[in-house]
Amino acid sequence: MIRKTMILAATTLVAMDAASAQSKKNVLFIAVDDLRGDWISPASGPGSYPGIITPNIDRLAKEGLTFTRAYTAAPWCSPSRTALLTGVRPSVSGAYHHDDDHWRESPVLKDAVTLPQYFRENGYWTVGAGKIFHHSDVAQDPRSWDQYYPNQQSCMIWDKPPAGDLPAIGVQLRDATFDWAALDRPETEMEDWKVADYVIKQLENAEAQGKPFFIACGIWRPHLPWYTPKKYFDLYPLEQIQVPPEMEGDLDDIPAAGRRFAAQDVHRRIVEAGLVKEAIQAYLASVTFADECVGRVLDALERSPFKDNTIVVLWSDNGYQFGEKNHWEKVALWRPSNHVVFQVIAPGVTQPGSRYDGPVSLMDIYPTLVQLAGLPPKEGIAGNDLTPTLKKPGTQTLPPALATLGPGNHSVFSDRWAYIRYRDGSEELYDLQKDPYEWNNLAGNPEWADVKKELGRQMPATNAEPLKAKNF
Repeated sequence: MIRKTMILAATTLVAMDAASAQSKKNVLFIAVDDLRGDWISPASGPGSYPGIITPNIDRLAKEGLTFTRAYTAAPWCSPSRTALLTGVRPSVSGAYHHDDDHWRESPVLKDAVTLPQYFRENGYWTVGAGKIFHHSDVAQDPRSWDQYYPNQQSCMIWDKPPAGDLPAIGVQLRDATFDWAALDRPETEMEDWKVADYVIKQLENAEAQGKPFFIACGIWRPHLPWYTPKKYFDLYPLEQIQVPPEMEGDLDDIPAAGRRFAAQDVHRRIVEAGLVKEAIQAYLASVTFADECVGRVLDALERSPFKDNTIVVLWSDNGYQFGEKNHWEKVALWRPSNHVVFQVIAPGVTQPGSRYDGPVSLMDIYPTLVQLAGLPPKEGIAGNDLTPTLKKPGTQTLPPALATLGPGNHSVFSDRWAYIRYRDGSEELYDLQKDPYEWNNLAGNPEWADVKKELGRQMPATNAEPLKAKNF
């Protein structure tokens, strides 16, 4: 009789645990690398790319809320991801550079509780795949995950070029070879496809864990090199490719501190080779391939029993430039390098097809997810809880968004303005309403001194020393 009572009690506890797990919100956390925020359909307007094919990002927009003017904390993979996932800004941690993967070596970050780690400590099953943190053994951070694909030591998921293929431009950018190719290769052999496969499998197995889940899916594309199956290139005929407008002498009113961030040599070589449209075509093909991988994961969530109890967040770590200000890639403080994708579906909170057109920061993701999941508030992290905006856009007063590129180099983006100040005190100021392409630097005009003063209040008064000595 005693044994039967014990069995019944144990069964009841298991049932209670399962019920408790079902009552908590799950999180599907999707990162897409280098996806420019105004090159998706929901963010139309000056600077956008009409005709881009992203049906699954469009689906997220129809089902939840799109932040059309979201900005990164740093326009480079590693510092952006480290800031978002730890809740600590680069100016506080010193993690400014793309190869600051060993951020646990920072005195500020050595005991930081990352976003997935916080969920894990609060009873969640945490699983990651692909590029979430920047790639290195330490950056995947075993404290944060119960399991990881491809393994706990690496997220390296580079696709190899075709045999004998030579770089299209033959130039090394700051963090990747500038190359592309339309591959005669099935989608199933692509690394991002395999990451999606793994995430789909985890969604199918999640119920057996008896815990709520935090599943992170990191898609590498459209990061360089742009090796993508040919079928995606075929969606964008070269004769239909649109090139962003340029202004002759665009860098003439830019201070020297700003000009040295521009990858002018890369721009010159692409233009001289006559490959501007080919490069943009390759990027667009990679975006659509990434969108297809995202769609497969969303389809798996739809098939699962968790659809109505899972928060979906999609974000990109930084934007991208295609010759604006003679600059290619990211790693600059101008708007296109910092404008990112940020979308949320929060069951019972967000309204289908809603959008918010004011500035927000990726730093807001950590506190917002903690609040949406009903976890205890996390002390000591930056950012704003966006729940009021998710419920009803326009009801929450939010500050301008801050982006940082090395100590003392910052951008601030408000509803109207983009203000840049470099560590030597030189400045740029753009009226984004009248000058969305940032062609006319107003920083020297005394009429706008009060605007600079007000936006400058968002910039940190002190800047941590870099983890590594770098020439910013």
